Amino acid sequence: MAKIKFLQAEWRDLLMLNYEVDAEVLKPYLPAYTELDLWQGKALVSMVGFMFLNTRVLGIKWPFHVNFEEVNLRFYVRYFDGSEWKRGAVFISEIVPLAAIPIVANNLYNEHYKAMPMRHSVIPTADGRTEYTYEWKYKGNWNKLGAMIGNTFVPIEAGSAEEFILEHYWGYNAINGSTTLEYAVEHVPWQVAPVTNPVFEADVAALYGQAFVPYLQQPYSAFFAKGSDVVVRVAQKIRKGREESIVL
Repeated sequence: MAKIKFLQAEWRDLLMLNYEVDAEVLKPYLPAYTELDLWQGKALVSMVGFMFLNTRVLGIKWPFHVNFEEVNLRFYVRYFDGSEWKRGAVFISEIVPLAAIPIVANNLYNEHYKAMPMRHSVIPTADGRTEYTYEWKYKGNWNKLGAMIGNTFVPIEAGSAEEFILEHYWGYNAINGSTTLEYAVEHVPWQVAPVTNPVFEADVAALYGQAFVPYLQQPYSAFFAKGSDVVVRVAQKIRKGREESIVL
């Protein structure tokens, strides 16, 4: 039986700047029973900015929590459930502009949300591209994630770097050293557009930790996906390699 739809929304205008990091930096964040999912032997993290639109939690549109920005820092793992490998993401930091979201997500899913003032802009340019910018305000200063995006979208190529980054359909959160939360993320394959002039300006040490400062400098790659409708299923717990359902 399919698990309950915990969250339904549109994820739109996903800008992803990807950075190579030393795998040792990620090990403290690695949930039990998972292992790093490497791209050509490289451990990657992604700074991601996107729009949450038409958001519903357990089928309900909560007032003032329907359309908003999110910026997150994530990395990639895989988990063997006894019959197949599941490829997923682990979130180090998630920033949204609404205080209620951290309360719900952090308590139910052990996420790492923080609420900060946020804004975004979408500006067409004379050369036929579009400038996308996501910003969040921390300790009085605006941090920024942005890039110039081409206006032609194409399907993701099989075996490409874009496929590796974007085709992770599970989320994993560490509860403790012996328990991990797992949840399914469902959406159609996304189309992507070319990215130029990526920009990431942030207080990395304060927001993400001193260990990330040497690595979140020059991106290894940059992608932009138009996005789609998304469903996040109710999570289940993994203990000693066994999956246990969570009853709401």
